[in-house]
Amino acid sequence: MSRMIYDYTKMVLERVSFDPELFEKELKKALRSLLPYEIEHLKNWLLFFTDEKPELKRCLIHI
Repeated sequence: MSRMIYDYTKMVLERVSFDPELFEKELKKALRSLLPYEIEHLKNWLLFFTDEKPELKRCLIHI
């Protein structure tokens, strides 16, 4: 079940990545529902994902 939430979180973040404010809002929401080890996986994924989207880098301060 939690793997589904993690995958859903990634999908939502990819879809809202056009808007940094919405991306930040969804990231904060995700951090409330994910388990600690999932947050670590998400952090690694975000570092990779935001390499091509520097406008989203500022959202990483929440992790």
